[in-house]
Amino acid sequence: MAGDKVKDMHVAIVGAGIGGLALAMGLHKQGVPFTVYEEEAQYSTVGAGIGFGTNGDLALDMIEEGFISKFERFCIGNKPEDAQNIFFEGMLLKKGLGLKEPWYGKSSWGHPDYVRRAAHRNDVLQTMTSFIPIEKVRFSKRLTNITQHPNKVTLAFADGDTAEASILVGADGIKSVVREHVLSPMYPSQVNPVYAGSYCYRGVVPIADGKEIFGDLTDVAKMYLGEKRCCVHYLISGGEELNFLLCVADDKPWDLPNAVTQKVTYKTMMSDFNDPSIDDRFRRLLRKAKPIRWGLFHHRYTSTYYRDRVVLLGDSAHASLPFQAAGAGQGLEDALVLSNVLAKIYLNAPGGEPLQPYIRAGFAGYDQVRRPRAQKQLERAHEMATMLYYEHPETGKDMYKVLGKLQAGWFEWLWFRDLGRDVEEAGRGVDEILGRGGGRCKI
Repeated sequence: MAGDKVKDMHVAIVGAGIGGLALAMGLHKQGVPFTVYEEEAQYSTVGAGIGFGTNGDLALDMIEEGFISKFERFCIGNKPEDAQNIFFEGMLLKKGLGLKEPWYGKSSWGHPDYVRRAAHRNDVLQTMTSFIPIEKVRFSKRLTNITQHPNKVTLAFADGDTAEASILVGADGIKSVVREHVLSPMYPSQVNPVYAGSYCYRGVVPIADGKEIFGDLTDVAKMYLGEKRCCVHYLISGGEELNFLLCVADDKPWDLPNAVTQKVTYKTMMSDFNDPSIDDRFRRLLRKAKPIRWGLFHHRYTSTYYRDRVVLLGDSAHASLPFQAAGAGQGLEDALVLSNVLAKIYLNAPGGEPLQPYIRAGFAGYDQVRRPRAQKQLERAHEMATMLYYEHPETGKDMYKVLGKLQAGWFEWLWFRDLGRDVEEAGRGVDEILGRGGGRCKI
């Protein structure tokens, strides 16, 4: 049973997605006791393409140095050797795709030190679970209630079971029960994710199908800009599959308050791209998607990531639009920082001391380091969407202006972060307590 002494510390992680598993990897690596509670009956086997960015790759390597070597066996970048540092290449949704525009061939953005890596989400999850003992994971546990006590947290599940922990980490996604617990007392308007006025149809197809439509354009990741429409595609699964999103700007409210997806008819789906000015290749690609609208939601405002012994991580803290391919990477940064803060407490504080002062200092440091950065990424992803949809007040429909922004250092702050310094900064409050109380040694 978890207690309020450092020696009795036990961390409950709700959610076995990318962020929750990354945190579990970090805690296991450093010997911090934890249990993962997952709503599904087994590890997820669904999903589509995912990439982490240079910062996310670094965070994973710092969490578990054995991960990247496994990741490289199934991830894929762009096919041409001279295109590995291209993040995306910009083209047009209209007929001809912009192939005859004067900027064609000079419309990519990236960085000489950026290396594109993408993979199928399921492959990533399965690799992450190989670093986590299965006995530390409990499945079919849907969290329904959280009760905080002076010395512990009690979790209640839909099956009637309960559990106790010293600390609860909510990695339970965009419709987070833990987020509601953290924010509802003081910031109730910030609990629910906000519909961003955009939805998408998405799919994964064999690369042969992708090449049949787009030919060699599939060799390099693409973003196609258009009037209230855009398309994104890139290689995954070692180059054997093409992941795609066909996105629509929407001026109507999302009318399903308890769901982020909506089944529509095939006819309705196709009508979203029936504009004759749109290149027919996108309608051919759309026919390969399921007629499901994925609403795009984000957390526009989040005033805190923690409340007493409960803290947020990943999409439960900062759900973002996908247009910078950076949401997962931010969750990995969360996991790196938080796992090190918790390990600093468990490995350095005297075992007989109460946990609460350390938790307060550790969570404050985590919040101070992670929240401004994740919020900036969230806002930039929203701005990116306006550029792709021709709705940005500065760039409009002018491709030269769009490229002027994206090619002029738009991503450097995101990709090339000193994560070691973030870990150090987040732990300063804990260090101060250790310095006053004579804890053993600092990590």
